[in-house]
Amino acid sequence: MPEATEPMVLLQAMADPVRWTVLATLAGAPRCVCKLQEQVPIAGNLLSYHLKVLREAGLVTTSRRGRWVDYALAPDAAERMRAALPDAAMAAVNA
Repeated sequence: MPEATEPMVLLQAMADPVRWTVLATLAGAPRCVCKLQEQVPIAGNLLSYHLKVLREAGLVTTSRRGRWVDYALAPDAAERMRAALPDAAMAAVNA
């Protein structure tokens, strides 16, 4: 992914309220889809779509446990999300 488009992809992925809720939930601990669905009460196919967007943005990772798929924040997700913010936003956060 070209360097200039990565921040936009990350910001678009984070900006959706459902995806933000998923990211906030995964910040606490990895979860299986069934546990995520308890926290984000939307149809399973919609949750799958939002998880796919987050995976494609590189913000979440998956691991298979038998029939279950566990989701976790990518190890560098927080750093990449902070880096995606424009410099002016970072100055306001650090002020």
